Amino acid sequence: MPQSSEHLYLARLQCADPDRYFCNLFAPPEVRGTLALLYLFNNELARAREVASEPLLARIRLQWWREVVEGEAKKHEIATPLSAALDSGVFARADLLGVIEAREMEAEAEIPDAAAFFAYARGTSGRLARIAGKILGADSVVIEDLGTAYGISGILRAVSFLAAQDRSLLPADATPLENLVAQARALLQVQPPRVGLAAALPAVFARRDLGKKFAPRTLGDKFAVLRAALTGRV
Repeated sequence: MPQSSEHLYLARLQCADPDRYFCNLFAPPEVRGTLALLYLFNNELARAREVASEPLLARIRLQWWREVVEGEAKKHEIATPLSAALDSGVFARADLLGVIEAREMEAEAEIPDAAAFFAYARGTSGRLARIAGKILGADSVVIEDLGTAYGISGILRAVSFLAAQDRSLLPADATPLENLVAQARALLQVQPPRVGLAAALPAVFARRDLGKKFAPRTLGDKFAVLRAALTGRV
């Protein structure tokens, strides 16, 4: 990947997804740009529902990205390099299509129950972490578990923001929040392979966030990630 493109992706990722941007800094330099492109693709999928005034428009945006992943060339600052990466085998089409499919839950009226909630967290944040692990050389269900836990913590952190938009990603069956927190903590009881550590580092934020009210990131959060990167333990 050209160095100029890598710097551009990292700069965009810093604004779009600060958590994953910071964790990506601990990846080997030669794959940081590729990981940033993956995370920017994920951000585009996340924005599909955020910027849509109604669910149908979100589905249209997700379909647009599905067509890109399936091989349709489209001129776009993320779609164009993503297509090149897919054509060269950097990403597997099935992997990215799986993330899109999981994102379709966001366009539904509700997430019906805890099972659907956990499937959504695993299919989005969990699968994303596993794809990142593959890029780093570790196709690991452990990394997927840690990514799922980070996804759950992120949903819980976003509750008040989504409520302000009259939205919710919590189970509609009124599963107690402490049950969701407990499940996420159970997923955190593993350690990733060292080679895939950068893909698992967002789980450090999950450990610090779960069971707490939303608070902006602090230097303490970043130092915790730095410590994990140095010790190899999240």
